[in-house]
Amino acid sequence: MANSAEVTHIAQRSRRARLVAPLGLAAAAGLATVALHLRDPHVEGSWGQCPLNYVTGWDCPGCGGLRAVNHLTNLDLAGAASSNLLFVVSIPVLVALWFVWTRRAWRADTAPMQFSTPATAVVLIVFAVFAVARNTPWGAWLAA
Repeated sequence: MANSAEVTHIAQRSRRARLVAPLGLAAAAGLATVALHLRDPHVEGSWGQCPLNYVTGWDCPGCGGLRAVNHLTNLDLAGAASSNLLFVVSIPVLVALWFVWTRRAWRADTAPMQFSTPATAVVLIVFAVFAVARNTPWGAWLAA
């Protein structure tokens, strides 16, 4: 039988293992943010080109996201919103979801996260409307 010190050690190691994914994602996002600050995505071709934009000439919902991050690292919220409004608005939601994920990993909550079908449908519809709108003359102000 394991003594209490061994049980505690196993629980801590288990917690560390559970936190690898959320903390790894945070580290990767932090590194990408630093890279986008140091290597300006406003320079043509510095980070490649969106495949959809390259093939069709249309802006996808993510087009302008790299420039938005660069603007945010320079504390230019208006420039970030101008580059990709949907991305900027989604950042607080993504951060909140990351905190929930991390808290669940910390507490060893293994129950699957529940996302309601209506909420998922709303998110997909918003992305689709944004993608279509930014490629029309009326939504040109949303284009990257």
